[in-house]
Amino acid sequence: MSDQIANPTNAYTLPSVSITTARTGVSSKANALGMRAMQERAYAKRGEQYLLIKSPPASGKSRALMFIALDKLNNQGLKQAIVVVPERSIGSSFADEPLSQYGFYWDWQVAPQWNLCNAPGIDDVKVDKSKIKAVGEFLASNDKVLVCTHATFRFAVEELGIQAFDNRLIAVDEFHHVSSNPDNKLGSQLGAFITRDKVHMVAMTGSYFRGDSEAVLSSADESRFETVTYTYYEQLNGYQWLKSLDIGYFFYTGPYVDAVSKVLDPALKTIVHIPNVNARESLKDKQREVDEIMHGMGEWKGIDPATGFHLVLARDGRTLKVADLVDDSDQAKRSRVLTALKDPAQKNNRDHVDVIIALGMAKEGFDWIWCEHALTIGYRSSLTEIVQIIGRATRDAEGKERSRFTNLIAEPTAEQSAVAEAVNDMLKAISASLLMEQVLAPRYEFTPKNMGPKEGFDYGDDGYKDDGHNVGVNKDTGQIHVEINGLTTPQTPEATRICKEDLNEVVTSFLQDKTTLERGLFDKENTLPEELTQLRMGKIVRERYPNLSNTDQEAIRQHAITAMNITQQAKLALAMADAKGGDMVQGSTALIDGVRKFVNVRDLDIDLIDRINPFDAAYAVLAKAMDEKSLRQVQAAIAAKKVSIPEDEARDLSKRALQFKNERGRLPDINSTDAWEKRMAEGVAAFARYRAQAKAAQVQGVTSNG
Repeated sequence: MSDQIANPTNAYTLPSVSITTARTGVSSKANALGMRAMQERAYAKRGEQYLLIKSPPASGKSRALMFIALDKLNNQGLKQAIVVVPERSIGSSFADEPLSQYGFYWDWQVAPQWNLCNAPGIDDVKVDKSKIKAVGEFLASNDKVLVCTHATFRFAVEELGIQAFDNRLIAVDEFHHVSSNPDNKLGSQLGAFITRDKVHMVAMTGSYFRGDSEAVLSSADESRFETVTYTYYEQLNGYQWLKSLDIGYFFYTGPYVDAVSKVLDPALKTIVHIPNVNARESLKDKQREVDEIMHGMGEWKGIDPATGFHLVLARDGRTLKVADLVDDSDQAKRSRVLTALKDPAQKNNRDHVDVIIALGMAKEGFDWIWCEHALTIGYRSSLTEIVQIIGRATRDAEGKERSRFTNLIAEPTAEQSAVAEAVNDMLKAISASLLMEQVLAPRYEFTPKNMGPKEGFDYGDDGYKDDGHNVGVNKDTGQIHVEINGLTTPQTPEATRICKEDLNEVVTSFLQDKTTLERGLFDKENTLPEELTQLRMGKIVRERYPNLSNTDQEAIRQHAITAMNITQQAKLALAMADAKGGDMVQGSTALIDGVRKFVNVRDLDIDLIDRINPFDAAYAVLAKAMDEKSLRQVQAAIAAKKVSIPEDEARDLSKRALQFKNERGRLPDINSTDAWEKRMAEGVAAFARYRAQAKAAQVQGVTSNG
């Protein structure tokens, strides 16, 4: 990964994250049963009652489910399989597939009347009695597979009851739509299914985290699932064609349509996501916005009567075909455009369409393999949505070597009245960038020092060294093994699983914490790294996993902050080498080389890692990319919000102070020259004041009542 100023035509840019892959072709090669790498991995766990598949867009989750479901129907005694998707357009991903032609034992077949995503009916946010009736008729039939939306399934479960689905497979696509919040109906129903324990369940998602910080499953339910993880790194590294992915954030001033013309390259197959009409960036006239975007590409020449695509004569003489998914004034016209985009005969035709302009569509599950550029205006509602949009551009296709995601963000300026809102959008954009760096990185495996080499890992030309700075790489999975002094080891299977499988989810919660971002990025002078790495991350882990022991919570905290800091420090190490004219590597091993550079200059221990601000690398990028006046304005706005130590933070500091006392035999000194020791002492004093105030209030209450 590297940071590059990706577009010289825009004055204010946030440099892009860039990953370059090895293009091994592994992720697209099929075995004797017709399964690609991820599908083979998932199929190996087909006997599990509860299976969670975490795998990026385009990795073949739909077909993986087909393989698993057919085995459960034919070999494991289940009656039927019900596939549940978030919206009707995704139902086409589960259409008939002649799997036996590629070596599998059975074909995947869905009778037309049982693909309810194709059935006419009212909007799924309302109860459609005909679809509920159809679900009941399917359950009473001898047919094997039904496909429906999340909404149809919810209504059917309410009407028919949990028990009606006994001895069946329930497969939930885009599982991040589920939440453990009691108000999430689908989440509550799935929890009831798990409690009854009479169904099998396969959950599939490309981004196992939600945009609202809610947990997808309760920790108790989640522990019932066997997890199959296939990382973005494995997926992209195993492609045949696509060799690099760039993620860029661009600041703009004035109307966004002017900025679009600077960053939209008509030579690239592009999806443009315009802002919601209620968004700050919107011009409040969506059709005018579409027209201006097309005008920026060239001269409008009419509409193709067969497809409904706009024809635009570009300045280079080419005629661009532009699909408008924004205009909903004529449903027949809109339907013609959608039908043309979904035409299976055109799936492999690169020249079928050039640009798609969308509002609320063409996100998750939208399969256009030729997309090279996902251009999004304004920050989206969640990190999940950003990851899904990026997934539109990460399909592998012949001749497609580079793809990119661009997020246009309104720049905070001194003249702008809504500076706070602009800053919020900027923080969210940076948060998404940092998350994608973590998602795109290989998985880490951390162990305490001197545990010995791990099988399957390459430790370089000199091999593993006792008492050395060891970094091992598993070339098959891309995993990186790093030894850390003083690392706490998880004590239970659940904590071990979290440290192995779910660190990205923990980091996501950390990056969604607004206070953490504000302090870490823009109030560095007044914020100690430990306040972020120990207090903020510690609080997030405790709230996310309240039933785990203190030791397990601390192990998860250490693993999560280590994963984030090593990724960021590796990036800084590469940038510094590049600035000195060194041997910065731009190829597929760039991040691994950065990790080695960082690890080789110091003996890593957890105390050192806790003393690194996780946002140092992001700030270094911002300082170069942002207008200095705007940057200082933002810093001043954040610093002005500084408050005294809140009670929950004072309590956490007191707990850290107790650990300090146990280790050193004395309490932290408020006059210490060590900033973190001084902060702990301040926390102890603040917490004592809070306790004294609470006691005084209690006494006052007793006196008043007496």
